[in-house]
Amino acid sequence: MKNFIQKYFKFQENNTNFRKEISGGLVTFLTMSYIIFVQPGVLKQAGMDFSSVMIATCLSAALASILMGILANYPIALAPAMGENYFFAFTVVLMLGISWQQALGIVFISGVIFVILTLIKVREKFVNSIPASLKFSISAGIGLFIGFIGLCDAGVIIRNNSPLNSIASTENLTKDSILEKLNTFQYSSSALKVGDFSNPATIVAIIGLFIIAFLLVKKVKGAILWGMILTSIFGLIFSVIKWQGFMSPPPSITPTFLKLSFKGLFTIEIIPIIIVFFIMDFFDTIGTLIGVSSRAGLLKDNKLPRASKALMADAVGTIGGALLGTSTVSSYIESAAGVEEGSKTGFSAVITGSLFILAIFFAPLVSMIGGGYAYSAENGIFLYPITAPVLIIVAVLMMREIVKIKWDDFSESIPAVLTFVGIPLTYSIADGLAFGFISYTIIKTISGKFKDLNIILIIITIIFLIRFIVIKF
Repeated sequence: MKNFIQKYFKFQENNTNFRKEISGGLVTFLTMSYIIFVQPGVLKQAGMDFSSVMIATCLSAALASILMGILANYPIALAPAMGENYFFAFTVVLMLGISWQQALGIVFISGVIFVILTLIKVREKFVNSIPASLKFSISAGIGLFIGFIGLCDAGVIIRNNSPLNSIASTENLTKDSILEKLNTFQYSSSALKVGDFSNPATIVAIIGLFIIAFLLVKKVKGAILWGMILTSIFGLIFSVIKWQGFMSPPPSITPTFLKLSFKGLFTIEIIPIIIVFFIMDFFDTIGTLIGVSSRAGLLKDNKLPRASKALMADAVGTIGGALLGTSTVSSYIESAAGVEEGSKTGFSAVITGSLFILAIFFAPLVSMIGGGYAYSAENGIFLYPITAPVLIIVAVLMMREIVKIKWDDFSESIPAVLTFVGIPLTYSIADGLAFGFISYTIIKTISGKFKDLNIILIIITIIFLIRFIVIKF
């Protein structure tokens, strides 16, 4: 069995081993395990059962991650996507008045579209049509994005998102009240500010950051994993994480399983919603695949081998998630943490997926690491002192891709900068990609460098422009 795994996942060709892959898979799981508790909390606002969504989240993540590992042999894990879940709950269900059962039906339809486009290799052609400079900037942009998330999760930076979080804490949710809160957030001052360094969770996160940095400088094998373990010990000492037990019986998935509905979805009003779901997942997944693969050295001649298989895992995961009872499943940028720990093959994704299955039975243990520390319970702000240092370190490592950009060619460097700055500032991989593609196409066109363009780039640019100008979601 051991030899079969080594041959199937091509350990020798990728210069890896079981220790690296298992360690990398574990680190990836720990850094993204927050979704097990965040996802049901978000979808609960749409009227869905918390416990059932938690099971659906674990199972859909397991399905998609294991498929990614077996089909594509990439160290990239998947789970219900952040961003898409808020769009699902607050925009589609609460603002537009669509039932959560119908919203699951919309997610299912978007997944079917993903499958069709993957089968005819449209998505693969798109991945391989992206210019090298944009691919490197995507990796750097995701690095900045991860670093920003890490600093916020550590409490070093605090997001002034109380108007948004108060939506979730309001019992009587109406379209007008939600729009009022969103407008308050949009025009509020000091959207970001320095955190409270006397907060015990922030202290633990900073300690963890320097522990991992020290281990990396000393070239200790498994530095990130050992750093998380040591940080957890400090977390227990400072009481920012608490022992909650080891195992617990899994809840029922019945309240959401196969509860999707297609009634009333085949109308002209629903098409824009399906398109938005499609665009968000399409470009988030592609951005993550390119960013993580570039950092792992998996790109060959500016192309991503087995791209269709990787994208198929994402598409099937979205369909499976809709059937189980959760929103769009997508590739996770936290997979970069596992790559930096040493994983280079799909076996680590299989490990991550398997851990999501075990999490159903070991929820108390997982909650201790990834459940979060309540920084401001009334505003719904939680810190993640154990995983935050890992994200900050991964940001440093991923930013190294920036040196590969052609800085002396402004037609390449300007779109690259707009991409890697746009991703963290818009808090969206898809929007950052939009900045890059639109600017790349326009600059190349007005400067007469038509040979650097291709039909797919032009089509995607038009789609992004339509997204910004026409679709108002």
